[in-house]
Amino acid sequence: MDKYDKKTRSKIMSAIRSQRNKTTERSLRAYLVKYGVRGWKLNLRSVPGKPDFVFLKAKVAVFVDGCFWHGCPRCLRIPESNKEYWDRKLIRNKENDTKVTAALEQNGWKVLRFWEHELQDSPIKVKDKICEALQWRGYPLPDGSQNYDRLHGNNLTCPQK
Repeated sequence: MDKYDKKTRSKIMSAIRSQRNKTTERSLRAYLVKYGVRGWKLNLRSVPGKPDFVFLKAKVAVFVDGCFWHGCPRCLRIPESNKEYWDRKLIRNKENDTKVTAALEQNGWKVLRFWEHELQDSPIKVKDKICEALQWRGYPLPDGSQNYDRLHGNNLTCPQK
């Protein structure tokens, strides 16, 4: 039972503004910097969906979707109070994710979506998938050498640390 009436609760909730997913964003940013991946921009408004990381030259958009807000099948726990609202909200979020991905792909973008828990569980795998997409799109290698892979015997665009 809520201690506020419906109108007061609505006013309180409407005043809350998203801070985005700053902790997951910082975590991924730290890994990209650590492994020498350069050339990305954060939350570029000019790109549909305002991806968390945008590689403009390679046309690669990276989203790290929060497990709660985007309805992760592994982690989602819908609140018991106001269940109908949360069901509708999560459906809208998923539909929006699908529309944004489709719009970007129709314009030639490679879209990568990761769950928040994927970044927490295996940040190296997330970094590697980003590097593979960049390499596939012909993005310049972080060390500036087009011979990095041949010299180091791997198929990633990112230096290994």
